[in-house]
Amino acid sequence: MTNFQTLFDKQDWEQVKSSIYAKTETDVEKALSSSKRTLEDFKALISPAALPYLESMARLSRQTTLKRFGKTIQLFAPMYLSNECQNICTYCGFSFDNKVKRRTLTDEEILQEASVIKQMGFDHILLVTGEANHTVHVDYFKNAIRLLRPHFANISIEVQPLEQHEYEALIPEGLYSVLVYQETYHKERYKTYHPKGKKANFYYRLETPDRLGKAQIHKIGLGALLGLEDWRTDSFFCAFHLDYLQKTYWQTKYSVSFPRIRPAEGITAPEYIITDRELVQLICAYRLFSEEVELSMSTRESEKFRNHILSLGITTISAGSKTNPGGYAVEPDTLEQFEISDERSPQEMAQVITDQGYEPVWKDWDRSYWG
Repeated sequence: MTNFQTLFDKQDWEQVKSSIYAKTETDVEKALSSSKRTLEDFKALISPAALPYLESMARLSRQTTLKRFGKTIQLFAPMYLSNECQNICTYCGFSFDNKVKRRTLTDEEILQEASVIKQMGFDHILLVTGEANHTVHVDYFKNAIRLLRPHFANISIEVQPLEQHEYEALIPEGLYSVLVYQETYHKERYKTYHPKGKKANFYYRLETPDRLGKAQIHKIGLGALLGLEDWRTDSFFCAFHLDYLQKTYWQTKYSVSFPRIRPAEGITAPEYIITDRELVQLICAYRLFSEEVELSMSTRESEKFRNHILSLGITTISAGSKTNPGGYAVEPDTLEQFEISDERSPQEMAQVITDQGYEPVWKDWDRSYWG
């Protein structure tokens, strides 16, 4: 079986970038009128030539999302289990070279955090850690999932990439989905952002969704960190990755997230900027490219932006988020991975969703079908 690395290595970053920026209004109109869009259509929809068509893209994106997902928005909460990390990542507050207090939650502390999150109304939880194999490893994840499974209908993780057999060991415990962001698909520049640690291995991270697909995980979450490189080119490679995975592991569900770099301890401002208008363009382009993919929005974004984007293609949204271990109850003042922007409570966010004519969904009902 061909893996994604084989296909990826046939692509050239600069050639892809040039082809995106060379797209014309004719290409955009062709993409908008197509009933089944290709990767070339996706290039057109994220190109500068598509910006004048944003209203049309937004209208089509909304119609497509309503057809596939109805008027529902799923709510979830991240639970940060640990800020220990062995990697140096130049954009992250958990980076190994930041001399800050580190903390990994105990069983009792995990349950304390869970109690507060449950009281907020959540039934869908995302477990997040830094990448510290000596502390937060497979056995730690297995234990955490066992502790939390009686309390939550849906458990996802965003941790270091694991081996196929390790994912296979976690799935029977109750693991539903795994989020693994490539950060940037620019192979050469990737090294400058990840100078130390296991995360410096570009291809090991790139191959993680293949390992997840072979492990038959229920859902895989993809994304590029917007601000590291040219957002259009990174987003094409992410869509290229998504397209390959959907065709190869067709029984698995997929989601795409849109994290923009936020302020954090010890990091500098992003070199590449994606504006609000361009981020709307990107979200709509993904929806028009893939009707089935779930599109997720975090509290990195402002209240105003999140309110606006609800009806344009987003299907999953976080609320009331804390990005530090123990942030909900145990120790609110530990180091955050990044600053959140939308600080509204889950109930306030649910009301916003309701006011726009949508239904806030606290539980992933698909979970009930598989055990």
